[in-house]
Amino acid sequence: MKGVWMEQTSAKYGAGERSGGISGNTLKMVAIVTMLIDHIGAGIVEPYLNMNMVSMEGNELLGRLYYLDMGLRIIGRAAFPIFCFLLVEGFLHTHNVKKYGSRLLLFGLISEIPFDLAFFGTWFYPAYQNVYITLFIGLVVLVGYRRWEYDTVKKMLVVAAGCAAAYLLRCDYDISGILMIVILYEFRRNKRYQVLAGGLMAALESISFFGAAVLAFIPISMYNGTRGRINLKYFFYWFYPVHIMVLYLIQLLVVR
Repeated sequence: MKGVWMEQTSAKYGAGERSGGISGNTLKMVAIVTMLIDHIGAGIVEPYLNMNMVSMEGNELLGRLYYLDMGLRIIGRAAFPIFCFLLVEGFLHTHNVKKYGSRLLLFGLISEIPFDLAFFGTWFYPAYQNVYITLFIGLVVLVGYRRWEYDTVKKMLVVAAGCAAAYLLRCDYDISGILMIVILYEFRRNKRYQVLAGGLMAALESISFFGAAVLAFIPISMYNGTRGRINLKYFFYWFYPVHIMVLYLIQLLVVR
């Protein structure tokens, strides 16, 4: 299957699920559901709070919405580490990394206008880029990291360049996102170390949300290495821009 954040194409992944654990498709569904929950908070609840902060000062509803938003954003912290894990799996198993990267970049460009509208209120906001761009840069870093796997200096320079690019472009999760991808790739051969190192990075990245991103490594630890029985193909690619656009339309009705 060629999916959004993981492209599993080797024979090992073609026979369906093994007994126990969860498949790649299930892991993707966990990621997009938690992402949707996060974006409901960021795209609807927070704009509503910001628009009514003065007029609702001291209002009990305002307090409830604040805690609702916090709960949604905490749950949503689980999404990004899963996307990073699936990106690493996709890199390891795709037959054509150039096509994989091209799709990530294409959907990053497709997603940018809905992303800017929903979260910044304008169709063009160059000061912040959506998560597809982060994942694309992470994939490019992995290409260089694998090429110079036994040259520590060049390998670190590749990581530094990727972190710099994500920071300068103001990508979603920027430096921490690139480091998460690299850590998950570096420990790919040992699931226990991968979960521990990735979990630590996730906890640090989400420290303002009580380290909630570490919860992503519960389903990640249950991944059984299979793709799942249903070929969802581009569903996961399209879900990101489409759901953000839908949230923007809801925002127009509810918030403005």
